[in-house]
Amino acid sequence: MPKFVYTVLINMVALLLPIKLLWRGLKQPEYRQHVGERYGFYTQAVKAPVIWVHCVSVGETRATEPLINALLAQYPEHQLLITHGTPTGRDTSSQLFKADIASGRVLQAYLPVDTASAAKRFLKHFKPALGLLMETELWFNLIDQATRLQLPIALLSARLSAKSAAGYAKLGSLTRQGLQQLALVAAQTAADAERLQALGARQPIICGNLKFDVTPPADSADKGAALRQLLGQHRTVCMAASTREGEESLILDAVQGTDVLTLLVPRHPQRFAEVESLLKSRGLHYVLRTQLTSPITDDVHVVLGNSMGEMYTYYAASDFAVMGGSLQPLGGQNLIEAAAMGVPTILGPHMFNFAQVTQAAVMADAAVQLKDVSELHDMIAALAADKGKVATMSQAAKGFTAQHRGTTERLMMAIAPLLKS
Repeated sequence: MPKFVYTVLINMVALLLPIKLLWRGLKQPEYRQHVGERYGFYTQAVKAPVIWVHCVSVGETRATEPLINALLAQYPEHQLLITHGTPTGRDTSSQLFKADIASGRVLQAYLPVDTASAAKRFLKHFKPALGLLMETELWFNLIDQATRLQLPIALLSARLSAKSAAGYAKLGSLTRQGLQQLALVAAQTAADAERLQALGARQPIICGNLKFDVTPPADSADKGAALRQLLGQHRTVCMAASTREGEESLILDAVQGTDVLTLLVPRHPQRFAEVESLLKSRGLHYVLRTQLTSPITDDVHVVLGNSMGEMYTYYAASDFAVMGGSLQPLGGQNLIEAAAMGVPTILGPHMFNFAQVTQAAVMADAAVQLKDVSELHDMIAALAADKGKVATMSQAAKGFTAQHRGTTERLMMAIAPLLKS
């Protein structure tokens, strides 16, 4: 794709963006806030050199927490700017870095739409000494404008599935030029590095997956134990984690005929009401997490996790989990949070966005992967009946996460020369 075609398309996106924000804002009013930032207009006060980190949404924000904490500790003379693409991502960083935001050490903003003019305004306002794009975020006009201003941009903890690589390959020279303009590309795995290099990245390095370095909150186990008291120690609790559209029905079908209590946690909060309507239509006896104040009765089939910021608590209260995003061809979700809490995970057949970590987790006996969704009922029933197997997988999961830590330190070493320059 020629650069001018991309620019024309992005300018069309910019014109239509207000409609999208208004539409999304009907279900999630936060989309109607800070609209000026979407076009590169900011009011945040810049009082020190800025290190900029882009985390598009919730998953990237949580994964980047160890790196941001390391940057705050090692570069106390800098401000940290965290940009997002979604309100839920912004809200997550508000929770994780509340004290630093209050003190002014951490700034928050939305990354603007990728037009040349909006990118210029963004870069000239914040004047970052270094930009860090997390995982798979490639914005070609932004990277180009940063190159013109001699601002180094790095792509960190980069992952690129074969499917995504094929999509970027169709953009031809646009992808190649964007990758070659990056000062550093640090990939999660050798396979990611090979795909990025084939697309044009110059000498990508392998640093591992930042998600392994995320430490569960210290009180997660205690909060999980308290929640488990409400769910019932005698029940087998299966957490349906970060479910997406169409998956809740598959999971509810799979637990039929078992004595499993399903802790159902949709990935996106705007779907809480939709999933509750599904439970009502099926005539299931359910309880909302936000209304759970006393132990539930044995006739409750489902607890709907309609709260935010409790994923580790939910995992800690569960015996095993089914990973959302993997039962439909959506690419899966992060299984490392579950493993860090020692929770065995059932993975559907569609984990292509996390292929390497899925393979490693299955080999380590921290997870099992289904060949077909039709196997889900039997797998849930098997784990519910075999507490010894669940205990063995739980220990394997903890060992699996411990074995892969250290990415934060490697990334800090890799970006240090960029800040010195």
